[in-house]
Amino acid sequence: MSTMHIRTRFAPSPTGFIHLGNLRSALYPWAFARHNQGDFILRIEDTDLERSTQEAVDVIIEGMAWLGMDIDEGPIYQMQRIDRYREVIKQMLDAGLAYPCYMSEAELNALRDAQMANKEKPRYNGLWRPEPGKVLPPIPADVNPVIRFKNPIGGSVVWDDAVKGQIEISNDELDDLVIARPDGTPTYNFCVVVDDLDMKITHVIRGDDHVNNTPRQINIMKALGGTPPIYAHLPTVLNDAGEKMSKRNGAMSVRDYQKAGYLPEAILNYLARLGWSHGDAEVFSKEQFVAWFDLDSLGRSPAQHNPEKLLWLNHQYIQQADPATLAEATKPFAHELGMDTEQGPDFVQVVNLLKDRANTLIEIAEGAKLFYLPAPQFSAEQIAQNIPEAIIPALKDLIAAIAQAEPKKEAYSAAFKQVLAQHQIKMPALAMPVRYALFATTQTPAIDSVLVVLGKDEAINRLSRVVS
Repeated sequence: MSTMHIRTRFAPSPTGFIHLGNLRSALYPWAFARHNQGDFILRIEDTDLERSTQEAVDVIIEGMAWLGMDIDEGPIYQMQRIDRYREVIKQMLDAGLAYPCYMSEAELNALRDAQMANKEKPRYNGLWRPEPGKVLPPIPADVNPVIRFKNPIGGSVVWDDAVKGQIEISNDELDDLVIARPDGTPTYNFCVVVDDLDMKITHVIRGDDHVNNTPRQINIMKALGGTPPIYAHLPTVLNDAGEKMSKRNGAMSVRDYQKAGYLPEAILNYLARLGWSHGDAEVFSKEQFVAWFDLDSLGRSPAQHNPEKLLWLNHQYIQQADPATLAEATKPFAHELGMDTEQGPDFVQVVNLLKDRANTLIEIAEGAKLFYLPAPQFSAEQIAQNIPEAIIPALKDLIAAIAQAEPKKEAYSAAFKQVLAQHQIKMPALAMPVRYALFATTQTPAIDSVLVVLGKDEAINRLSRVVS
């Protein structure tokens, strides 16, 4: 490959839903192109007019951009290349590589029923295939023909798959593929070959559900005088129930993960490990992934989606994140919960305080609510129920100690220790009432850190209201 300019592609159908399994099929060809200083092309296979939408294309592009998977060419739409496909079909008809087939749908169904009744593989029988000395049936007046490719007879299609090893398919297993429908619309397998040839694709890295298409595509490509690319068919991604990942089986879309508060770096890291590995490396950057990626390290077994592993990875990335960057990513979630992050404590400090315990950005935002809600108002009964009368003297001394302390975590910790020693009590006896006085809850991060983020004046004001 040292002299080959690598060109890969991701060619999704824009049907409105792109899940993690789809994105993995984009990630590997992207990484391979980037590793080899090659080109990565986005091609939209939108010939299914009933299901294809621009909104679905936008979802694909947004998802790839969110993960940092940049493209060099595209999006290229197949429907904008229809004239090119028709031109190639005409060339194939003129060269005897393809032919019109007038078998009606009713005739084709009857043929298949008879073959299945005889326990034969359903396949087109070559009725309209022109051969030397063969007399074709009269052309019916009421049938618009399909165009079929003259598949080679005898021999085999053999290729060295970069994942699965050598694969050989007998040509006798392949009938003459329809490459254009009765209305002239070209079919998927034909369009793919013309696209790969025109775009000089060197490596096709895709899911193994395409293995059965590959021998047909190789035969068409060779008939057109092209050299087949190197194929790498990736094992299926299974959901956590062991079924093929799909919308029907509960797979989440990329947008769902964004809305759930996952970081794109964590998703990319997770996707990379769904069928590829580099030693024991579990957590790595996008740059490391690109530097390490090669086809030899792709796995041959199906990869299984593990939501717990993804959540763990997201936690790792949140812990490691720069606080300011993480705060910017968390702000939209905080705003959705009604917080004004410009009023109150410094939001970067709040996020930095909460990030070590959080698995998602939503969890950080939920935790941040404590610092942006109005100060709690207590009735005398609530104070009596949650702040023992016996602890009031210690609370008063703590307020005085905090007032004298530097606004630092270490100083506030020392203030607590001083009061605990003075009153001969343990930390929970003092910390729990302090938490309740500050936030009307007993669940908060470390109290000395909380005081730093909340601010000395605000903390003293809140504590003073329960001891006056």
